[in-house]
Amino acid sequence: MRRREFITLVGSAAAAWPLTARAQQPAMPVIGLLDSRSPDAVAGRLRAFRQGLKETGYVEGENVAIIYRWAENQLDRLPELAADLVRRQVAVITPVGASSIFAAKAATTTIPIVFITGDDPVGIGLVASIARPGGNLTGIGIFTTELAAKRLELLRELLPTAARIAVLINPASAATTEATLREVEPAAHAMGLRIEIFNANTSREIDTAFESMLRERPDALFVASTPFLNARVVQLTQLATFHRLPAIYGLREHAEVGGLISYGSNIGDAFRQAGLYTGRILKGAKSADLPVVQASKFELVINAPTARMLGLTVPDKLLVAADEVIE
Repeated sequence: MRRREFITLVGSAAAAWPLTARAQQPAMPVIGLLDSRSPDAVAGRLRAFRQGLKETGYVEGENVAIIYRWAENQLDRLPELAADLVRRQVAVITPVGASSIFAAKAATTTIPIVFITGDDPVGIGLVASIARPGGNLTGIGIFTTELAAKRLELLRELLPTAARIAVLINPASAATTEATLREVEPAAHAMGLRIEIFNANTSREIDTAFESMLRERPDALFVASTPFLNARVVQLTQLATFHRLPAIYGLREHAEVGGLISYGSNIGDAFRQAGLYTGRILKGAKSADLPVVQASKFELVINAPTARMLGLTVPDKLLVAADEVIE
């Protein structure tokens, strides 16, 4: 072989080495996160999700990528958003809320799905059982409807003379709403309370519901926990404050922005758990073998300035029981 031919051959091989090395490097896994709301509604929870991933060794932008798909409260967009994640061949889909979960479930039977839901995952047909989910779905169960009667009890402790309670529901989340009413109605009857149901599926309908409440003049308000109502934190708390209507909510965010009292699962911890499960699946675990995790942390948060503004004295029993009293 001539010297010039040898140099050309070696040079061509050397030029190909970086390409070969890059081709042999494993591709960064991609997670698809699907939510019916907007990103600003869940910013803090996303930090918790990333924390869970980090605890399993995954850091967004370093060794894992996340594709976010937001329906901006337009539920009819969810099937196409889920299908887009499937087309992109993500490694795991994490849908939040029943509508997002069913959209993801309909889109794939093979990509692992780690859900976060406030509904009974067995009752609504997501998994075969809590201990052995089977199929490609598992995730985190957040107690929402199961805590409805407890929220009503807390509201009664705070307002012992209350007789009529307005219950704001979101009919679009049919399963959650029906389960909530199954809990609230008998609990109200046992306490001697009369409840009045108000419906809202849009921001405008929330305004209309409060206008109706103003005419009916209930003693207090119980806000059901659904993805849509949970996303309207500022609107709901501002309207309740404006109308001087004592209200209880399922999320601490309501109390943080001026709502009177909240009681519910620690949603941040649920998102962290979802991050942990997602990381475990990326490491090779099978969703069918991962039992559904039931939320075990609950929070009672009381906004003391709002109580004073409403002329309420919070009983010592509630103050002692509270996880946080906002001053």
